[in-house]
Amino acid sequence: MDTMMSEVDSWRRDPEAFLRRRGLNPERTTPPEDEEVYVLIVEGFLIFNHRCSTRLLVFMSNVGSSACLLLACCLCCNALPTALHQEVVNDRPVIGILTQIVSDEVMKPFGRTFIPSSYVKFIESGGSRVMPIRLTLNTTEYETIFRSINGLLLIGGSVDLETSDFARVAKIFYRLALTANDEGDVFPIWGTCLGMQLLTVLVAGENLLEKTPAENVALPLDLTSEVGSSRIFEGFPINLMKALTREPLTGNFHHYGVSVQTFGDNERLRSFFSLLSTNVAENGVHFVSTIEGKTYPFYGVQWHPEVNRFQWQEKHNYPHSAHAVQLSSLLAEFFVNEGRRSLHRFDNPEEEASSLIYNDTPVFAGNISGYEQLYFF
Repeated sequence: MDTMMSEVDSWRRDPEAFLRRRGLNPERTTPPEDEEVYVLIVEGFLIFNHRCSTRLLVFMSNVGSSACLLLACCLCCNALPTALHQEVVNDRPVIGILTQIVSDEVMKPFGRTFIPSSYVKFIESGGSRVMPIRLTLNTTEYETIFRSINGLLLIGGSVDLETSDFARVAKIFYRLALTANDEGDVFPIWGTCLGMQLLTVLVAGENLLEKTPAENVALPLDLTSEVGSSRIFEGFPINLMKALTREPLTGNFHHYGVSVQTFGDNERLRSFFSLLSTNVAENGVHFVSTIEGKTYPFYGVQWHPEVNRFQWQEKHNYPHSAHAVQLSSLLAEFFVNEGRRSLHRFDNPEEEASSLIYNDTPVFAGNISGYEQLYFF
């Protein structure tokens, strides 16, 4: 099956070269008068019974060239022709949340790593379940998890973005996601605050952060011209887009970030991400506040959409207006819908059930942190 997928991909990239290597299409001496259509017929008996065949179905939905047509002939399944004309959707997505390293001394007695419940509720409110991803596994185990989940959330925190276990494990998933998306296997990644900063480190290959303090402050967004063609904000109501630029709907709790100048000067960041919004830090530095991948389903916000609905301590400037709640809801639904495009799945229901965060119990942490509840691992 893996060999078949490799052959399909080789044909998809260059059908003429694919045929020539097999003596089926001699070298041309003159160009064709009309565009030729290349047809690859794949016998698809196992189309719904093998993980590689699921990848084939994704290929069929993403060939994207009028000169190439991929047909799968399924001997026993009449559903395939209908599937070819519909978007492939997973209605039981599971989003992985990478656990964060405990850095506050007061929290260390409870565990080495944690996930604030607000992130879990954020994902669940978008229509997905959550799998906590621990930092103590090996690469093979992470590869298995990657094939089982439908997206990854990198949360905020305070750790080294190059040497920490959080960064190490995120890098494994980032590389797996790059390869998968290149093969037509959709896998989205969302980074919030530190998570967005980590995405820039992974893409740039270096830490480009500088001081951009915006601590405990809610801000509107300064939207760029690229927002009109963005996927994140596509379909947002006009009144909400106006409110987003005029009302303090985004909660900021960070000391560092990527400046707009650094983003523009770095070719890797500039070519990989679209810059959707900026803001001004307390020290006057313009910083990047919202980004999305140009060709990859990778998204980052320097602010915290999860706090708008799920964090309530009065000493923190958590936006709770109707527009703030609407913004948080739409972003959660957007990212989960990106996860619905992923056809990854667990090998069996028992493995799935045992992996979900429902097996863990959150701890009240309102007296020791800015969070109401935390999951410790």
